[in-house]
Amino acid sequence: MELQPISREGYEKKKEELRILEDIEMPKIAQAIADARAEGDLRENAEYHGQREAQGMLQARIYSLKATLADCFIVDKSSLPKGVVTFGTRVTVKDLSDNSIEQYEFVGPGEEDYTSDVMKILTTSPLATALMNKKVGDHVEFQAPRGVTNFEVTQIEET
Repeated sequence: MELQPISREGYEKKKEELRILEDIEMPKIAQAIADARAEGDLRENAEYHGQREAQGMLQARIYSLKATLADCFIVDKSSLPKGVVTFGTRVTVKDLSDNSIEQYEFVGPGEEDYTSDVMKILTTSPLATALMNKKVGDHVEFQAPRGVTNFEVTQIEET
């Protein structure tokens, strides 16, 4: 798998989440399993089976976080080129079909947020890939699920 860029803040956030899951949450579940096991017959012990299921889901999340961290590299935003769309930039585009304005910020795994006014999207997404290395005034044709969309880059900000 190709390494993906991530900000120092995003990397530290993921590492802290991993630490909490491994050092705090996993021991809590292990203790809850031990307590449920002490109740007796495991075949009809719903608490025991529920805690084992929670342990499995938590372990899956831990593996996922470790894989994400292993597949990332921390980007020094100050070393990135200025005036072009790259990781960590906020780009404003105008949809040429209806003149609507949209803003996107290009981020690494785990930093995405599709609910805010400025959508934070992965640099590996099709839209981000289409906009990478473009400059203000450049036109981009993007194949969206709803059809081909034509954008014009109107502004690029460093974040």
